[in-house]
Amino acid sequence: MKKMLLSVSVLFFMFSCQKDDTTDVQSETGAVTAGRYCASHEVLERQLKENPGLAQKMAEIEDFTNNAIASGRIVNGKMEIPVVVNVLYKTASENISLAQIQSQIDVLNKDFNALNSDYNTPNNPYSAVRANVGINFVLDQVIRKSTTKTSWGTNDAMKKTSGGGMAAVSPTTKLNLWVCTIGGGILGYAQFPGGSSSTDGVVIDSRYFGNTGTATYPFNLGRTATHEIGHWMNLRHIWGDATCGNDQVSDTPVHNTANYGVPAVGHRSTCSGTPLEMYMNYMDYTDDRGMYMFSNGQKARMDAVFAVGGSRASFR
Repeated sequence: MKKMLLSVSVLFFMFSCQKDDTTDVQSETGAVTAGRYCASHEVLERQLKENPGLAQKMAEIEDFTNNAIASGRIVNGKMEIPVVVNVLYKTASENISLAQIQSQIDVLNKDFNALNSDYNTPNNPYSAVRANVGINFVLDQVIRKSTTKTSWGTNDAMKKTSGGGMAAVSPTTKLNLWVCTIGGGILGYAQFPGGSSSTDGVVIDSRYFGNTGTATYPFNLGRTATHEIGHWMNLRHIWGDATCGNDQVSDTPVHNTANYGVPAVGHRSTCSGTPLEMYMNYMDYTDDRGMYMFSNGQKARMDAVFAVGGSRASFR
């Protein structure tokens, strides 16, 4: 189960050699529109192509993360992260209510503090490595803007006033969430640490935000935001975005690929050693009701980005 962490040089190579056929994210969504689809990895690939220096910067973040975990230089205690919610709407249903927005904040506070009602789900084979991340989220402000756009895609247009969107508010000290219709079957996407501050944050489709109002089954429990904020805090998809890939976490098993729906208890990978998959992890693609935990190794990665010298230390 334990996986070797990649060196900086190997990580740089991995970032520099991504496939070239993913510039049009929506063209890849046909096979997964019935299930969860997060475009964070594809957006990262686009940003790596646009910014030649980003791979090196992210490799340095990875090196810092590994050293912080190894040396214990991680943040202790409870953090509070102020959240700015930017709502872009054309229809009344897209202009989600304050109650729906607050429901998402409440879900995040439960999921990141092991207070979610499904945290103690019976028969969880990974209960020994469940993590209480210990981060609180506080709603700082809600900003609303009417638009004529029917969908926004994944090119960050919603984050730019020039594209009809809304600029990030204090992105080095506040987590910005953009709520809008993304299109292409995409539930949300996040920017990993290391990207431009002007586009930093998370985008979530209004139909999968919070657990009330327009929140739509089977993604109606607010777990899309939990998943995407995991990316924002430097977590990869649990299958490492490759067949039997590496998510850089020591206590998560190797997965074949993403899981959809709610896998049966005991679902195993066909990767080497046929490990039991951690399909209940927030960084998989299961339905909202099927995911309910982060691991201790994931917590360590998240803590590292907020450590002194870390890529999100300004949030401390």
